[in-house]
Amino acid sequence: MLRFRSLGSGSSGNATVVETHRASRVTRLLVDCGLGIRALERRLAQASLGTGDIDAIFITHEHSDHVGCARALALRERIPVWMSHGTWLGQGAPDFDGLLNTARHAQPIEIGDLHVDPFAVPHDAREPLQLTCTDGATRLGVLTDLGHAPMDVLQVLANCNALLLESNHDPDLLAGSSYPPFLKRRVGGSHGHLANSQAAAILQAVRHDRLNHVVAAHLSARNNRPALARAALAAALDRADEDIFVADAVLGTDWVTV
Repeated sequence: MLRFRSLGSGSSGNATVVETHRASRVTRLLVDCGLGIRALERRLAQASLGTGDIDAIFITHEHSDHVGCARALALRERIPVWMSHGTWLGQGAPDFDGLLNTARHAQPIEIGDLHVDPFAVPHDAREPLQLTCTDGATRLGVLTDLGHAPMDVLQVLANCNALLLESNHDPDLLAGSSYPPFLKRRVGGSHGHLANSQAAAILQAVRHDRLNHVVAAHLSARNNRPALARAALAAALDRADEDIFVADAVLGTDWVTV
């Protein structure tokens, strides 16, 4: 069984637990760790987990809302960490005391019973990677920080049974916001963040009968509304709005079984 739970998603911090069960063994991967360690402990406790239950950490890129307490957590609990070389350099090349592993585009990673496939995305970071995770039966795609989706990204997502998909902003809300012009250009640019309409286009491109769950993630608190994101993604799948989950910035989501 493969399942996942967002612990929070947005500019204030991102973290997702991916969990697989096989026989009596459980493997848990923490994708991003963009919270303070006390906040992470509280949110893991809400999922009936502790920091010692995490088997590995995967950091998608070096922005603070994704890195957070990753190094402190890894050193305290002796948890192996995966990230690209560029992401490590983007943090100032910190010492992980032997716990650091280099993730690379299109090079699979085996973490317990979880098979992880990292892939490169266009985002304004040194060497950003997103990922798919599978237990061999079902597959989850995580796609939370990118400005657009090239064909190779769509191909990676084509066989996913669930998606955690960025729906960052509504273009009209972004245009009318108090953001300075440079920040509007950055967010809405080709290496920024996905608009609701772009996320919907991705869904239309990769939809299939076995795509069972979609979670809208990384919503802007200022430049989006959950109802707007939900409606755009639901329309792309020809489903009711209620079929689309939205990851809250603080509450995240409940467990979603893929």
